[in-house]
Amino acid sequence: MPRHVSDRWLDFLGPGALASFALASSAAVLGLGVPIVWRLREVLRTARQDGRRPADAIVCLGRHLVRDQPTAVYRARLDHAADLLAEGIAPRVVLTGGLTADSTRTEAAAGREYLLARGAPAAAILCEDASRHTLENLFHAREALRAEGLGRVVVVSDGLHLARALTYARGFGLDATGSPAPYPGSRLARAGRALREAFFVHWYHVGVLYSRAIRSRRLLERVT
Repeated sequence: MPRHVSDRWLDFLGPGALASFALASSAAVLGLGVPIVWRLREVLRTARQDGRRPADAIVCLGRHLVRDQPTAVYRARLDHAADLLAEGIAPRVVLTGGLTADSTRTEAAAGREYLLARGAPAAAILCEDASRHTLENLFHAREALRAEGLGRVVVVSDGLHLARALTYARGFGLDATGSPAPYPGSRLARAGRALREAFFVHWYHVGVLYSRAIRSRRLLERVT
């Protein structure tokens, strides 16, 4: 018998997701929204900052494909990563993202094809193609970077996504700064995105505290 959609979604999010989500939601409600407002300020502040600097690698975060092709949001990230590579910020670029939604190829593979078409050297591109969402993007990117002896990174994503991406990256022990790519969305779409990102950052911090409180090595290995 097929599993319920909610079961598949919890598998996608990983162990401890439901409990930490419930705690994060309760904290936001009991705190009268103050935790979300606090994180929203962080999201908006990070979106305005360009932390490009000499690094070992550029980590370009993936985005779901449409008909196996990069969307406008993903192309903006890839273009920005290509510009940083050409500028000499780092000699390598790590593309993240596995099979998501109904795609038949990975986000990283689509990104590699795009960068090659832009003239990026094949030897400079490293693909991480096992992840399905941002937390896994950074977890698997860390492993790929460690395997190559790389540690200092500049993370590329659209500005409103960078606070969450950097929170995860630093939680995984990466020496990371962020450089924002343009986000081709309407003002309303950007407002909604900013609020969602604020909740995700809040959720992560609550999840880490929860994992430490219950002394779960399994959960901590997934988020730190």
